[in-house]
Amino acid sequence: MIMDGRTILQIPLSSTLKSTATQVAEDMGFSSLQEVVRVLLTKLASKQITISIQETVKLSPKAEKRYQRMTHAFKKKTRVFSAGSVDALMEQLHGHSLS
Repeated sequence: MIMDGRTILQIPLSSTLKSTATQVAEDMGFSSLQEVVRVLLTKLASKQITISIQETVKLSPKAEKRYQRMTHAFKKKTRVFSAGSVDALMEQLHGHSLS
């Protein structure tokens, strides 16, 4: 459909997807889902955007707890070691040097 030099893009999608995407768009500061699509298409058409898809990593509760303990130890500088050379690092890691 064309109106005053504008075209309406119709995209079939589930009501659940539309509802969820609308909420996320609003949470990100967009006024509407249409604004998100308009911004995306404008940037895409002018080659001002690179699109990559990455999955979010979700840690298990056990791994999350482990990383929280590690972060706490790093901040407190406990169980943190330094090495002045590769040989010193290998000594710390493996109990022997390279030479």
